[in-house]
Amino acid sequence: MYNLIIYLYLLGVAIASLFNAKVRRMWRGERKAFDILKEKVDKDAHYIWFHAASLGEFEQGRPLIERIRHDYPTYKILLTFFSPSGYEVRKDYDQADIICYLPLDTPFNARRFLRIVRPEAVFFIKYEFWYNYLHILKHRGIPTYSVSSIFRPEQVFFKWYGRRYGKVLACFTHFFVQNDLSKVLLAKLGLHNVTVVGDTRFDRVLQIKESGKHLPIIEAFKQGKKIFVAGSSWLPDEDIFIPFFNQHRDWKLIIAPHVIDEDRLESLLSQPHRKTVRYTQTTPEEAAEADCLVIDCFGLLSSIYHYSDVAYVGGGFGVGIHNLLEAAVWGVPVIFGPNNKRFEEAQGLLAARGGFEITSQTDFLQLMEGFINDENSLKAAGERAEEFVEKLSGATDKVLSAISLP
Repeated sequence: MYNLIIYLYLLGVAIASLFNAKVRRMWRGERKAFDILKEKVDKDAHYIWFHAASLGEFEQGRPLIERIRHDYPTYKILLTFFSPSGYEVRKDYDQADIICYLPLDTPFNARRFLRIVRPEAVFFIKYEFWYNYLHILKHRGIPTYSVSSIFRPEQVFFKWYGRRYGKVLACFTHFFVQNDLSKVLLAKLGLHNVTVVGDTRFDRVLQIKESGKHLPIIEAFKQGKKIFVAGSSWLPDEDIFIPFFNQHRDWKLIIAPHVIDEDRLESLLSQPHRKTVRYTQTTPEEAAEADCLVIDCFGLLSSIYHYSDVAYVGGGFGVGIHNLLEAAVWGVPVIFGPNNKRFEEAQGLLAARGGFEITSQTDFLQLMEGFINDENSLKAAGERAEEFVEKLSGATDKVLSAISLP
């Protein structure tokens, strides 16, 4: 049944690629993967394979990749992605020797892929459970680890109709999970090769903080005023915070929308009722005179949060919140919408009182008025957010201390 679904999915992707540019990039990338592997795989080298579905999972795995690169220099690193949003952004990542898409999980592709690469250890980041790849890896006795994975009762593995597919989990050598509930759920399936280590993303955001970019345009823009940074925002998020910004002229606003295209940017530029400029089309002198700065490029947001007094992370009124930790690590309170229940870091920030959920514009206005009227409250909330990140770091060390590479 699984393989039938995969072949139907393959057909669907082929058809969708005719109409959707993102799907077309993925389709072409998967078909090109074997050419890349045949060209670049060194038959005399020893490979460790990391697989990340997309950019977020890559960022979770990145601390582990770089530590293994440093601690085990005799190994080469193969990095694969499933989504264009990961591959297209990180295809030139210099800590991996080979980067390509992962060919779809058909029996033929899995056997061919593993015959070419012959990895000596494999790390799947978070939600990656490819049935054919995993069964062949187990059959060949290759150590295979699930890192920063998290399990919930509603997942298919724990339903009566998903128990057969759930046997794929027995293919892993070890699970390094984020929380105790995941360990309990896996134990119900008879899986006890589990260690609770937390989330490697905490280590990653601390790395980012240590190497944060110096941004002259942002520094010129700040001009000693309070800065509100909205990261990965969508239209419903902007409907919440832009009216506040239009009324409070002692605050400046930086918006980094989740989707960057010309239509989206033109619409966004017209919403603030104050002087607004685009990051790539301004100078430090012009930015100093502006009240709103729209970030129209990728790769800067994690450093921009350093300049914020309050951060807002988008997605909570739709698809689900984006990366809270890259804001919290800078010691600022983090605001987000209600679609956050599946996110462990959101629940942790709420409990630590460094993160704040809002469900309406009224909630948002009340929260911001509180910060404006009580500077100590604002500072304390930021300190709690930073402490939350620091206390939960260290997952990378825990993983490395528990594994033994060949």
